[in-house]
Amino acid sequence: MHGTDTFPAGALAAKSLAADAEDRAAAAALGAERAPATPTEPEFWPNVHAPDAARTVTADVARLAPVGRRHALLVFLSNPTAVAGLLILAVVVGAALAAPVLFPDDPLEMAGRPLQWPGQNPRFPLGTDALGRDVLAGLVHGARVSLLVGACATLAGLLAGILVGATAGYFGGVVDDVLSKLIEIFQTVPGFILLIVLVAIAQPSVPAIALAIAAVSWPQVARLVRAQFRAIKEKDFVAAARALGFGHGRIIFREILPNALPPVIVLASVTVATAILMESALSFMGLGDPNVVSWGSMIGTGRDLLRTAWYLSAVPGVAIVLTVLSLNLIGDGLNEALNPRLGGEG
Repeated sequence: MHGTDTFPAGALAAKSLAADAEDRAAAAALGAERAPATPTEPEFWPNVHAPDAARTVTADVARLAPVGRRHALLVFLSNPTAVAGLLILAVVVGAALAAPVLFPDDPLEMAGRPLQWPGQNPRFPLGTDALGRDVLAGLVHGARVSLLVGACATLAGLLAGILVGATAGYFGGVVDDVLSKLIEIFQTVPGFILLIVLVAIAQPSVPAIALAIAAVSWPQVARLVRAQFRAIKEKDFVAAARALGFGHGRIIFREILPNALPPVIVLASVTVATAILMESALSFMGLGDPNVVSWGSMIGTGRDLLRTAWYLSAVPGVAIVLTVLSLNLIGDGLNEALNPRLGGEG
């Protein structure tokens, strides 16, 4: 009885093994018939090249592509206030660049009869001041000084702030504590008072004023960059860069910094406007460079004649207002274009 029981079981097992072998052979033959002729076809993920998958990948790429630089530029140009600010700034920059051609003489020299009102003499469309100097010549030459100081001070402040903030945010620990205390020390002192002290210690000149404004402006940049680095350094692509053996310098300047720049660019436009206001305030107080004419010095020389010749202070004042307004409008447009929560939702 035992032998008769085991024989059918063994026969069934052998038949099952044979059936499995036939199934595997049939599957192999079917795969060979469907296999492509090229030997370089990958053996994994056979559905990657399927039409549905291709359409899905194409749709994803088309949906993600506009979030780049071209999309940011389109968002910026579609903002009418930002375009208006850009046009105003272009006019100011063009006037500053053309100043040596339009008015080759020294704007501090006497050019005509003093206190001629705007429109009174065709030679002086904006009139003359109490010393007979051309107001229009001083206005365009003052644009060169104001823009130069604003650009140089912002550039120096950005470099110092990015270096300090990137170092503190990336390394953390004791380095972050020390640099954060340094930032707090600079921010504890009132900015304009520190600016006056620095300019008073140094000789009043355009480079000294630009460096003094940069020394006041860099803590804001450093705090922003530090916060950006602390958030970005935990991302997956930074961990992948570390796993590939990249050095700290490459990770900081080529991996994290490009992703941290958008808010810094927005802050830079506001910093330029603030630097122009600071330079104008210093020149108004008599702490500007005496060898050049600036908008602040023009307002300062005309403040004693506000009742009789108010245009001497109003004309450079309007120039300052328009320039600072244009930079703020550009900053708002950049914020909308570069901030994904504002410009990237559409």
